[in-house]
Amino acid sequence: MRRTRSPIREHGRGAWLLALVALVLLVVVAAACGSSNSGGTSPSASASAAVGVLPSPTPGSSITVVYHYPAPPKSLLSQFTAQTGVKVNWVEVGWDNLQTKIAAAASSNTYFADLTDVDWSKVGQYYKTGWFTQLNPYFDASSLKSDMPQIDTFQANGQLLAMPFDASYTVTTLNTKLFKAAGQSATPATVTDYTNALNALKSKGVVANPLDIPFAAAEGLSTYWYQTTAAFGGQVLDTSYNPLFTSPSSAGYKAMQWMVNAYKTGLVPKANIGVSDYQGFTSEMAQGRVASVFSDYSGTVASVYDVPSSSKVVGQVQYIPTPGTGSGTVPNLANPDGIGIPKTAKNVAGALAFIKWFTNTQNQAIWGGLNGPSDVISGFPLPARVSSLQLLAQSGKVAGSQELLTLLKTSRAQFPGPGAPPWYAQFSNSVYTNIHQAAAGSQTVQQAVTNIANQVNQLKAS
Repeated sequence: MRRTRSPIREHGRGAWLLALVALVLLVVVAAACGSSNSGGTSPSASASAAVGVLPSPTPGSSITVVYHYPAPPKSLLSQFTAQTGVKVNWVEVGWDNLQTKIAAAASSNTYFADLTDVDWSKVGQYYKTGWFTQLNPYFDASSLKSDMPQIDTFQANGQLLAMPFDASYTVTTLNTKLFKAAGQSATPATVTDYTNALNALKSKGVVANPLDIPFAAAEGLSTYWYQTTAAFGGQVLDTSYNPLFTSPSSAGYKAMQWMVNAYKTGLVPKANIGVSDYQGFTSEMAQGRVASVFSDYSGTVASVYDVPSSSKVVGQVQYIPTPGTGSGTVPNLANPDGIGIPKTAKNVAGALAFIKWFTNTQNQAIWGGLNGPSDVISGFPLPARVSSLQLLAQSGKVAGSQELLTLLKTSRAQFPGPGAPPWYAQFSNSVYTNIHQAAAGSQTVQQAVTNIANQVNQLKAS
C-alpha cells in the first residue's frame, strides 16, 4: 500500500509513470476474463521442483491474471503465448476492490485468478493466512537480491510469497533553482544541513514554506514517518514487531519530533494539515510553492514535475541522496507491488512461466519505456531489476533514471525480516491519526508515540 490513490494511477499508488515528457501513453487493456483451461500444474504437484527449475506449462492452456495495472500490449502478450503456448486473460481491477476480491476468494477457498497482486503491506497477513503459494522452490531470492534489491520485501520468515512486479521506493527531491536562489548550491548531506537550507529559503523569502509534508490523516503520512525514521538511523518496529520509537533518544521519536516541529515553525505550509501526498506533489511541489519533499516517490520527476502541461518547475527538480544524521547511506524504503500465485490457482505452471517472462530484464525495461510509449504499461513506476534500469539509463529516455538506479541499489524493505505485520492496516491508521493530531496541536509528540505503542502492543496480543 503506497500512500494515496491518485488520478494518474487509480490503482492506488501516486503518480508513477516513467515516460517521455508530454507524450500520451496508449496502452491496450485486455479485459476479457476467462477461467484457466485444464492441464495446469497444481501447487502440490510442482512443490518438489529444484530451485530455479520451472515446471513446463501445458500448450493450449490459459491463465487469468487479475491486477490493478492495465495489461501489457497485446503484441507482447502474443509473444508470451507463442513462446509458451499459454494464453493470458488479463483483468484490470482497481487496487482497493482487488484487495477485497483477494480476501473474499481466499477465505472461501474459491478460484478467481492464477496470478494477482501481492502488495508489500500485505506480506505479513498472507504469510499468516497462507493464501499464496510459496515461490521458494522456483526462484532463489538470495541469488536474485543483487539484481532485484526489493525481493526481500515479499519474504516473511524465509517464505517468498511473490516476485517483485515493479520497483518503488521513497526518495528525496528538491528544486535546485529555488535552493540556489537562497544561496544553497551544495546538496545537503545531513538532516541538519537540510533543515538549515530550508530555513535559509524561508528567511530569505525565496519560498514562504519550503517543505512538503502531507499531514492529512492518511497512509502518506505513515510512510513519510517511516522514511524519516530511517534517515535518523533506525526503524519503527523490530523483527518481533516491538515498538522502537518510544524513547526520546530513538530514531522514530526524533523523526516525528522533526516533522511536527517543521510544521509548527512554518517550514511546512499550514494548509498541509489537510493535504495528502499526491496533492502535495501536484499542487505544491509542481507549482513551486514548496522547494523539497523529504519522502517523495521514485518516478515523480518524470511523471509529475517535468510535465509541462501541469507543472511550473520543469527541469528544476532532481533526486538527491536522502539526508541522514551521519555519514553513511540512508536506505530508501521500498513500497513495491508483487505478483503472486493464490493457493486456489488452477494453472501454476503457466503462472510461473508468466512471472519469469514478465520480470525478465528486457521486458521490465520495456514496461518502463525502453521501446517508447507504445509498449509502456500505464502507471508502471520502475523496473524491479537493476539490470533493467541500467538499460533505461543507457537509453537516455527516462528522466532521472541514473539517479534512480543508484537509489534502487540501496533501497530496503519497510519492515526487513518478517515483512509487514499482519495487522499493518490498523498500525498505519494509528500512526497517521496520532501524527496528524500532534501536528494539529491536540496532543504532544510524547502522547502520540505512547498511543501508537499501546496500539501495537494490543495488536500483538490479539
